[in-house]
Amino acid sequence: MIILITIFGVLFAILSWRRLDLAAAFTIMALTAYQIRFNLGFLPLTILDTMIFILFLVWFAKSARAKELLFLLSFPRRRESRQNIKSYPFSYEIILLLIIAFVSAGVAGFSNASLGILKAYFIEPIMFFIVFINIFKFKENRENIFNALAISAFVVSMVAIYQQATGNLLPLEWQNSGRVTSIFTYPNAVGLYIAPIIFLLFGWLVSNIQYPILKKLDIKYWILNIAMPLLTIVLSVTSVFFAHSQGAMIGLAAAFGVFGVLYNFKTRVATIIIAAAALVALSLNPLLFTKLESKIMLRDLDGQIRQELWKETKKMLADGHFIFGAGLANYQKTIAPYHQEGIFVWDYNDPNFLEKLRASAEFRAAHWQPLEIYLYPHNIILNFWSELGFMGMLLFIWIIVKYFYIGITLLSSAKKNVTRHSSLVIGLLCAMVVIVVHGLVDVPYFKNDLAVLFWVLIGMMGVINIEMESKSEKLKNIKK
Repeated sequence: MIILITIFGVLFAILSWRRLDLAAAFTIMALTAYQIRFNLGFLPLTILDTMIFILFLVWFAKSARAKELLFLLSFPRRRESRQNIKSYPFSYEIILLLIIAFVSAGVAGFSNASLGILKAYFIEPIMFFIVFINIFKFKENRENIFNALAISAFVVSMVAIYQQATGNLLPLEWQNSGRVTSIFTYPNAVGLYIAPIIFLLFGWLVSNIQYPILKKLDIKYWILNIAMPLLTIVLSVTSVFFAHSQGAMIGLAAAFGVFGVLYNFKTRVATIIIAAAALVALSLNPLLFTKLESKIMLRDLDGQIRQELWKETKKMLADGHFIFGAGLANYQKTIAPYHQEGIFVWDYNDPNFLEKLRASAEFRAAHWQPLEIYLYPHNIILNFWSELGFMGMLLFIWIIVKYFYIGITLLSSAKKNVTRHSSLVIGLLCAMVVIVVHGLVDVPYFKNDLAVLFWVLIGMMGVINIEMESKSEKLKNIKK
């Protein structure tokens, strides 16, 4: 195993030195490789860790060799010779995040688990972010990035569809569930990973259809930039459906609505009509309406479990953990004194449910649901609060709000001067909508692939914003 990993590392280092852009794209394509784990002495690592470390070290060495490191790492300077130096997107937020994450590891006593989380969910994603924006800023590299996302989603989707068709390759505990897991160990991981990528590809696809397709008619371009993203989107939506990842499906529905509203007047009208038609259809189907209402109001089994989980987390935070939370990888230990062994699953359609519960031991046993202690509270705000403390939670809210603000601002300016960036920006906004909506009931960040993917979104939006600002500055200078 170690010999094979060593050979892979050497080959990846060679690729990185010769073609840093292809190495970055390959890393994105292989984000799910974090599941291949090994030990290097006392240090636990994954294949994804290995690629990110090699990629960053090669970028650092090449930048230092080209005497560009100061430029790449510096903030804007006042001196006239450095007027064009740009700060990294979200640079101050990144510095603050690393400080907060280090403090949170300290709150957890710098345990091996907390240091592992610090490395995998914060340090490594930021390392990849730094390399990524230096790749993505060159437009000729973007096709490889989106193709890498498409290939990754395509593979995950095909495995999920194969599981649905044959029942093979499913983990033992999910074999009779009617849900697929693809290459992951649980179904919701499919939606958490694929759903944001769907809208990255959708924005890319629309931008390709809108502009260059009128000028480029070669078959390779059609296959890579039109056919492949479209096929991957269809397969990805199908795989999310087969995984029964309800949070992801609701997130996708919300994001499709946002895309329709933001894209243009015609799609805005069509979206409103479709939404109105859906409401009418629901009103004519009371059974479906009741089921959907139960899901949205968190009255079903999953919803009631999450409500209890959130209640326990709030108690824990209020009891001496408000500022610092539980610390990195310390949630399960900290929540234990507040944890309930189980709940009675309430039937909201039975007005006599409480009386039956009190009167019959058999009835109580039938409605009793044991509860395990989860790794995280399954809510995007409580996840960050329990892991990074109050300031860490506020920081991530700020990063997401700033991301949306930049996107909306870019769209507003694009109305005056329509560019190919418009569709990409809408796709980026919708990808984050999926993350936030799904994150209301799940954990959309604290996983190796999801953390890197989150910062890929931040990097894309930041680079596009810098490009648009540079164009605006040039236009102003020309007018002067």
